[in-house]
Amino acid sequence: MADRWQSTMDHAVAIARKAGEMVREALLADRKVETKSSSVDLVTQTDQKVEKMIIESVKEKFPGHRFIGEESVASGESCILSDLPTWIIDPIDGTTNFVHAFPFVAVSIGFSVNKQIEFGVVYSCLEDKMYTARRGRGAFCNGEPLQVSNQNDINQSIIATEFGSNRDPEAVDKIFSTLRKILCIPVHGVRGAGTAAINMCLVASGSVEAYYEIGIHVWDVAAGSLIVSEAGGVLMDVEGGEADMMSRRIVAANCATIAERVVKEITPFSPQRDDAPLEKN
Repeated sequence: MADRWQSTMDHAVAIARKAGEMVREALLADRKVETKSSSVDLVTQTDQKVEKMIIESVKEKFPGHRFIGEESVASGESCILSDLPTWIIDPIDGTTNFVHAFPFVAVSIGFSVNKQIEFGVVYSCLEDKMYTARRGRGAFCNGEPLQVSNQNDINQSIIATEFGSNRDPEAVDKIFSTLRKILCIPVHGVRGAGTAAINMCLVASGSVEAYYEIGIHVWDVAAGSLIVSEAGGVLMDVEGGEADMMSRRIVAANCATIAERVVKEITPFSPQRDDAPLEKN
């Protein structure tokens, strides 16, 4: 039986590499930075150019496919996940890292059919690490199989998270209240790469045991979520139960035991707590 989506995934890997080249070239040039809703919510011309390149390339090859892209949504397009084949794109996950040449910058491409992710591609441009996963066929980094950590003791774990772009004191207090609970479990440490996609790939690689965040978007987690689950990990909502990519919150972990303990310590608050643009219906 023919593999319906292999050529589609091959194209995603190819354009992720091309996007990575654009990012690396831009790092050598003057990086013109704009802000969205606050002084720390950044966007660059490279974000916009990369997304435009990806969408144009896909439209040419797969004219019937749909798109959800970070910069497109920021410009006013709708963020609706339908049953149709849909490319979910974050052209530069880790824009602040990119602006500062901090070495964790990713191109993230998820592909959904019937609201289910069929494949995920995360290219860590500056590390030259290509993370890929196909539903039911495993996860890989540069062609080598990925496997989550076998650690089931949260006291022996590293937990990853991020801090969003909202610098309102009340929001920051809630973030650090949750962080204090996690640290006081105690855990070995808390880390953050500055990009949701790479944080999830670190879970899949066995480098950290769990990652949680509230306020993210579907383009942040679409590809990484499949990479985690195909590497043997689990996904949960921050209040427990099944994860929903459109809910703007996630716990990704190596096992249910650690995921459930992270959930227990998180105090959920509004998923609109960050400054990213809200989805438009």
